[in-house]
Amino acid sequence: MIEISAHQISQIVLGELHGSADVVVSAPAVFDSREAVDGSLFLALLGENQDGHDYVKNAISNGAVLTLSTRVVEGNCIVVSDVLIALSQLAKYVRSQLQDMYVIGITGSQGKTSTKDLLRAICTTVGNTVAPYSSYNNELGVPLTLLQCDYSTKYCIIEMGARHRGDIARLCEIVSPNIGIVLGVGKAHVGEFGSQEAIAQTKSELISSLGKNGIAILGTYDSFTTAMASLHSGKILTFGINTRDEIRAADVEIREGRAHFDIVTPEGRDAVGLRLVGAHHIANALAAAAAGTALGFSIELIAGSLSTASQSSKWRMELRELKGLLLINDSYNANPDSMQAALRSLALFAQERGGESWAFLGKMHELGESSALEHRAIGTLAQEIGIDHCVLVNAPDYLPEKYEGGEMAVHVMSSIEDAIAFSSNMNLGDVALVKASRAEGFEILSEGIENLWNQRIEIEL
Repeated sequence: MIEISAHQISQIVLGELHGSADVVVSAPAVFDSREAVDGSLFLALLGENQDGHDYVKNAISNGAVLTLSTRVVEGNCIVVSDVLIALSQLAKYVRSQLQDMYVIGITGSQGKTSTKDLLRAICTTVGNTVAPYSSYNNELGVPLTLLQCDYSTKYCIIEMGARHRGDIARLCEIVSPNIGIVLGVGKAHVGEFGSQEAIAQTKSELISSLGKNGIAILGTYDSFTTAMASLHSGKILTFGINTRDEIRAADVEIREGRAHFDIVTPEGRDAVGLRLVGAHHIANALAAAAAGTALGFSIELIAGSLSTASQSSKWRMELRELKGLLLINDSYNANPDSMQAALRSLALFAQERGGESWAFLGKMHELGESSALEHRAIGTLAQEIGIDHCVLVNAPDYLPEKYEGGEMAVHVMSSIEDAIAFSSNMNLGDVALVKASRAEGFEILSEGIENLWNQRIEIEL
């Protein structure tokens, strides 16, 4: 973070300063007092279960020099009516001071975090890059990410999520993106927005925010995203599977669950071998490559960076190579599109290894009235692509339509604990996928399966 005095901050956020006006904030803002370091700004946020004001003393002991709060607290503090609004005002000011920094905004129904990880791998080879290591994509996470930047920062990558119309527009007011990437419009959060059309309108706020000198990068996998080209008068790059797309993949092969292909850009063609698991990451890689192309990077640099990039965000198609079992932990989140991609990857891994495929599936949230239909469609897909075992954990809606048994065995479990115990039926050479929406807490299931398997193998071998 750039150095700013308490007096300056109080003026920026229109707050009431208590304590020293000369103290200087020189480290990023934090809302967890345990993460404070020398020079930190502490945010006294009021949560559902905890009040940040109760942790000011601990933040100070860890090095925080100033607190943004809604009441007078110990130490130096600036009192405001709303800490989140004040945080956004401060981040907007910092952005205004970093005019030489490129900000790349990423939104879409799925793939934001993986695209961010891939683009970070590209940008860091060229200059100092700031990007969130977790999904900091809302009104708290975006300003916090921006406040990590300083005068040495060349590139800042921002994830942008939304729960309501106008959310992305407000984030864009803070970060002023130079490049806007829309990966696609799917069905995630359709329960909150009401329709894909409403989701598309919200995602398009990123493109509408770009000035004439900004660059719009659009996936061509759905009609909603391609239609956003009409919202921007400046440069547009497209990526996808069409020959007319500026950035595309050719000669695609899947080896050990990972995509290998030639990336084609206006600058030429080069080979890429992704380390990330799943064919769906091709689109994420193309989006990152399009951003790299927009920034003027060579195709050799882009292809090389994509081929060495790893997934830095946890619980996303995370491979656990156990003795005799491959466990795929994709428990961070789930929607119809990502569920399809994960199941197809599971099928490929099982085919390559010769064992049986086990899909431990939990509920997909926020699908609204279409929830039952979408769950049933995923169960039907699992049956069609040859998944051997579908273990439904408190999620009977996945049962395929007119299911009467068959090659795919369906096992309905009432709890994570039951599913862990049932995993003892897996055999050497099998492949297991664990996937559900974040609220289902399936990281517990993944850990439990791993622990039980390791105990069993230790006894048997």
